[in-house]
Amino acid sequence: MLGELRIIVQKVNSASDLQSALNIIVSCVRESLHTKVCSVYLYDSDVDGYMLMASEGLNEKAVRQVSLRADEGLVGLVAKNAEPINLEDASNHPSYYYLEETGEESFNAFLGVPIIHHRKVLGVLIVQNEEVRRFDEGEEAFLVTLSAQLAGVIAHAEATGAISGLSPSGHKVKDTIFQGISGSSGVAIGKAVVVFPQAELSQVPERQAEDIEKEIEFFNNCLKAVQQDMKSLHAKIEHQIAEEERQLFDVYARMLDDDALGNEVVERIRLGSWAQGALAYVAHEHLKVFEAIEDEYLRERAVDVKDLCNRVLLYLQRKKPFIPEYSENSILVSGELTPSMIAEVPRSKLKGLVSINGAGNSHVAILARTMGIPTVMGATDLPLSLVEGKKIVLDGNEGVVFSNPSELLLKNYSEAIIEQDQFIAGLERLKDYPCETIDNHRVHLWMNTGLMSDITTSFDQSVEGVGLFRTEVPFILNERFPSEKEQVQIYRKQLESFAPRTVTMRTLDVGGDKDLPYFPIEEANPFLGWRGIRVTLDHPEIFILQIRAMLRASYKLENLQIMLPMISNVGEVEAAIQLIKRGHHELLQEGLSIKFPPVGVMIELPAAVYQARALAKLVDFISVGSNDLTQYLLGVDRNNPRVAGLYSAFHPAVLGSLNSIVKEVKLEGKPVSICGEMAGDPGGAVLLMAMGFDILSMNSAALLKVKSVIRSVNYLGAKDLLDSVMKMDDMRAIRKEVDLMLYNSGVDRVLRSSRAN
Repeated sequence: MLGELRIIVQKVNSASDLQSALNIIVSCVRESLHTKVCSVYLYDSDVDGYMLMASEGLNEKAVRQVSLRADEGLVGLVAKNAEPINLEDASNHPSYYYLEETGEESFNAFLGVPIIHHRKVLGVLIVQNEEVRRFDEGEEAFLVTLSAQLAGVIAHAEATGAISGLSPSGHKVKDTIFQGISGSSGVAIGKAVVVFPQAELSQVPERQAEDIEKEIEFFNNCLKAVQQDMKSLHAKIEHQIAEEERQLFDVYARMLDDDALGNEVVERIRLGSWAQGALAYVAHEHLKVFEAIEDEYLRERAVDVKDLCNRVLLYLQRKKPFIPEYSENSILVSGELTPSMIAEVPRSKLKGLVSINGAGNSHVAILARTMGIPTVMGATDLPLSLVEGKKIVLDGNEGVVFSNPSELLLKNYSEAIIEQDQFIAGLERLKDYPCETIDNHRVHLWMNTGLMSDITTSFDQSVEGVGLFRTEVPFILNERFPSEKEQVQIYRKQLESFAPRTVTMRTLDVGGDKDLPYFPIEEANPFLGWRGIRVTLDHPEIFILQIRAMLRASYKLENLQIMLPMISNVGEVEAAIQLIKRGHHELLQEGLSIKFPPVGVMIELPAAVYQARALAKLVDFISVGSNDLTQYLLGVDRNNPRVAGLYSAFHPAVLGSLNSIVKEVKLEGKPVSICGEMAGDPGGAVLLMAMGFDILSMNSAALLKVKSVIRSVNYLGAKDLLDSVMKMDDMRAIRKEVDLMLYNSGVDRVLRSSRAN
């Protein structure tokens, strides 16, 4: 049976369109199971029912003509229950509905299985026979297995038709939804412009170089051309984003240096390979390493390497880069968007971004949030080859893309865009006002930084401090462990930029799912493995070097506080504090009079939730990492489109844990903060304030939105809201309750403009 399954799937995958795929299915299944009939019914929103789309054994004239209502017949029952129905005599079942046009009256045995994709029933696959008997377990298992394997193929084929405005039965459709993940909030309406690699490394054949020295010279010239392109992109976006973010293009240029990728390619050419083949080989070796890494950030470097090498290949092939025609309302769409693709579009024409692949915390998503561009990532069902030039609506708040928008949808989103622009413009007046409620309860807003920090924006928005500086970034971007001197320069720049505001520097958080290219860690389960504080305690030489660099960078500024990541027990904290004291003592012996900084713990693991008070006894402050804590509590990867809908900081277990942490820490009289997406969510911020969090730390783009909400609500009302939702047991009901409170407080515009969950 397994061999037959593979053959059927291969044939269906090669089909040119939906109807061809369905015809292959019914023909192959009928033959494999030796049945008289095999049919496929697909749901069609135009008729709100299931249309007979293909059949072998029933009347051919009934195909694409006969349909059943969503709740009608055995087909409707299979779809409603989303489970197989196996009957020896279908006509005796109470849900049986006779369709005269099909000529099925002579068939008794009936087996129907649902075709399900992402929890949505697409249709029903049916086999029928004349004799009165149940299909056996093997036949049922075969059909269920085949249905599961073909669901994605059918969904893609349906999407291909939907993007052209047609339902499975050929009727016109509007407002077709393609689900993805929110990359950057906001909405946009525009024309899709598809961008793609103009040279493909995987298609380069292996050849011998005719003249090795000439080949090396040619390669180096092409390399310099791409490096110059990166410098030009750096200059092109000068007034769009902060220098720290523009330096990403300098990093790209350095990746091609003589002591990096460039040198490896030259060495390969010296072995006799032509330049294109040498480049393809080296790129492939690097891509294998990066693509095997589970951490999203490091996987993004695979995209960067591929993008850069494709650009070099374009010059090697002596091709002129194709420059797309950008309309006034361009929405950039690509299989894998890269920062360089974004930088090439005139900012005034760029309204939105859609990436078929990619996660919510990728380079592109972070860059988009900084630039304020609505973005949807992971729209895996969107047919890339057919979307060019189509008018689409992009909802970055909900992470969805609409094709063939109706007049009503366009009207609603056009109004939302106007309101969004007015709302954002109105936020500017809040910069100089304190973040406090109507009844004068004060909340402190800090920002997260480190990956692509935006210091200029932070000052514009009157940030009170940095709640999380991710120190692992310079480690990731290096080809080796950065020296103490190199780390001092990076940390000093951050501390000086925010002085006298406090900067919370998290110690190195790598290992397991975030291993470094020069310090690989192979584990069967990296998310539960050797990571965070576990790595640095096992390598005190790395930890002390970083601590010394932080302390040295804080000399005469005294605005540093140190935070320990991924803590699961008090022993780890005690050991880390001893090492911090040792590093501090070493600097004192060097004659540097440096104040010992506050030390805190980051609560990200369920174990730490239950030891919050014990941990608070040992440190000066507690900070909650809401993203990881939510992920570990719920067992959900929020960047996986298949399960992203299950990830919610409004889950009762998450809210209960957060509330418990605050209560326990307050018993020790220590300040408690939170950093993560929940702090930047307007409704989330209200609940966190009510719980008693002293500091909310978030992405800079969310600061003024959260301040607007806090200044519009009543603290006592927020406490009442918290009491109410803590009694609720469904995250959707909790979300609605919070939204209602925002609406009643007159901040519904914030609700519509800011929601990212």
